[in-house]
Amino acid sequence: MPNYATIELQLTETLHLRRRPVAVSFLDQEPAAPAKFAGSMPSGCSFWRLAAAGQSFYTVPSDHLNCPIGSYTHSISLPEARRAELTATLTLMTEIGYISMDEVPGIPRLDQTPAAIAYAPLGDATISPDVVLVAGRPGSLMLLQEAAQRAGITSALPLMMRPTCMALPAALKSGLIVSAGCIGNRVYTDIGEEELYAAIPGKDLESLAEALQTVAQANATLRQYHEDRRRQMATAS
Repeated sequence: MPNYATIELQLTETLHLRRRPVAVSFLDQEPAAPAKFAGSMPSGCSFWRLAAAGQSFYTVPSDHLNCPIGSYTHSISLPEARRAELTATLTLMTEIGYISMDEVPGIPRLDQTPAAIAYAPLGDATISPDVVLVAGRPGSLMLLQEAAQRAGITSALPLMMRPTCMALPAALKSGLIVSAGCIGNRVYTDIGEEELYAAIPGKDLESLAEALQTVAQANATLRQYHEDRRRQMATAS
């Protein structure tokens, strides 16, 4: 298994991250470790906030039922008694002009319902992640996108929007995804207004980290090059 602690340190230092990258693993059975989540959260992305703050745990499908949209992207069926919640939420979103119903079929979803989902700070992960979530400022994600291009794992998809949680299944199918997030995610995770997300396929994490070293060094050299040109050639402030 890769040294996730080393990769987290590299990502954090190179990208100047202010919160820890989060490892997410979709499992076909409940793991022996880490511990099962105990409690209640209003959304699936709330678990990202806990993991970024240092907690390692796993959830089961029933832990995700409070968010009908997140349940949908993770292919978790709502029980009969709660099935109307998805319709009610989508109706509200369409009535206020947030989304149109014809967008719903195009929202990426997991191919199958996971038996459990493990979350951990990347450096503490004991289960290989399927997706790694990075929250960072645009200049940092620029480097990550360039590294993905160099490693051949960039996605052809455009900047993704709402719902943020669809970035996970999209990354599994398409490569590195950059998401602008959504208002619900920003409320539930406390991500900064100036930050975006990147969703990295776990299988490509090592090659991305290797490419990032080259890209970061190249950008440092080019920064000096462009700063010198600006001083030499600019005739007005």
